[in-house]
Amino acid sequence: MTELTHTEDHDDDLYDGDPSTGEMELEDRASLRRVRGLSTELDDVTEVEYRQLRLERVVLVGVWTEGTALQSEASLAELARLAETAGSEVLEGLIQRRTKPDPATYIGSGKVLQLRDIVGSTGADTVICDGELSPGQLRQLEEKVKVKVIDRTALILDIFAQHARSKEGKAQVELAQLQYLIPRLRGWGTSLSRQAGGRAGGANGGVGLRGPGETKLETDRRRINKRVAKLRREIAAMDTIRETKRGRRLANEVPSVAIVGYTNAGKSSLLNALTGAGVLVEDALFATLDPTTRRAQTPDGRGYTLTDTVGFVRHLPHQLVDAFRSTLEEAADADLLVHVVDGADPAPEEQVSAVREVLGEITRKRKEPLPPELLVINKTDASDEVSLARLRHALAGSVQVSARTGAGIPELVEVIADRLPRPEVTVEVLVPYSRGELVARAHADGEVLEEEHAEEGTRLLVRVRPDLAAALREYETNSTRA
Repeated sequence: MTELTHTEDHDDDLYDGDPSTGEMELEDRASLRRVRGLSTELDDVTEVEYRQLRLERVVLVGVWTEGTALQSEASLAELARLAETAGSEVLEGLIQRRTKPDPATYIGSGKVLQLRDIVGSTGADTVICDGELSPGQLRQLEEKVKVKVIDRTALILDIFAQHARSKEGKAQVELAQLQYLIPRLRGWGTSLSRQAGGRAGGANGGVGLRGPGETKLETDRRRINKRVAKLRREIAAMDTIRETKRGRRLANEVPSVAIVGYTNAGKSSLLNALTGAGVLVEDALFATLDPTTRRAQTPDGRGYTLTDTVGFVRHLPHQLVDAFRSTLEEAADADLLVHVVDGADPAPEEQVSAVREVLGEITRKRKEPLPPELLVINKTDASDEVSLARLRHALAGSVQVSARTGAGIPELVEVIADRLPRPEVTVEVLVPYSRGELVARAHADGEVLEEEHAEEGTRLLVRVRPDLAAALREYETNSTRA
């Protein structure tokens, strides 16, 4: 790491050493440090010229408050990938060691001056902070560095806005963006107000425009709140459609499996490998925002549904969790969660924790427990044996696969079949040949244990759900509950 020398802003909270000696720990001496390897500048001249026309040039800033230096750098590296996904060119990555972010400017005042110099020397037009800034922090930092400043939340919301395709997805993203914007509304100079009164009114239009009025800020806030209310009504109507489809599956008692996991862990690739669905697969963060549901079968012929859900990320904005609640509840209502983990990631355990945290937030509000979880370590073809052995030990009971090569997929299918709920009622029936549709349903929705074709019809020993058992009841020869 290259250390940036500094002589000002020696904040007390940067010192963790012995106060009697005044010494700092070695890792804290690099208070503001450059993180190498984050630049995304390209070598091909034509590509560079094209990208410079369309991409913002950004500098990343993080505050290291806890954990190790490697963890803080991994967080900033993820921020760099998010920035690239949004369509930016990363020029620099900087981390400051503090016990907590500065309440006024996120980083210390002396470091703000250094950041301004770096922005000027690199020609950056945007600063992205690795955290959620308060409206005050956002305003003051922007005023001091003289370029646009956004935080991690705004960046993720922008990516979601770019990738949303369905009507529901677009409405959910717009709702999240407006909820984020409301407390951050601000203006400059006279644009803040249209009020005028007394003699002061002469400068603002004179006669006819004096007296109490509504400020531009109040007008904007009122219009946004009106739009938020409309979006909530639209999403509620879409929820009704989703609930109808979900209710139909529940009425037919079709088992459901939800694929969850960190963004870019390979969930869509796994859905394709299991069902041949042909959904979009892209090496990019948040490539999937709209859930996809496909039908699949266990090796013994039982049908179930597989749903690909939106990916999670560390510090997923709570506005998004609220807006996408109906989509995420697809996972909470499933019979089994297939939790996909990126086996090639440097810190997969942290990804697992981040996903479980978001799922836990949903279930806390619903006051219902999460479905059973099956951990699937994906991308084994891109990982080494030592890392995979460590993951097998750390994530006990997991299944290792490669959705790209197909390795481990047959074993995963068997495990999913074993974890799915089985039909509850075992019946022995003699179904007339004229009622062949009941035999077909028994094969499609139940578990046929024995089958024999007799003169009078088809003799079946089958394990089925209560609704199908009721339909077969008139042809029953014997019945036992499993």
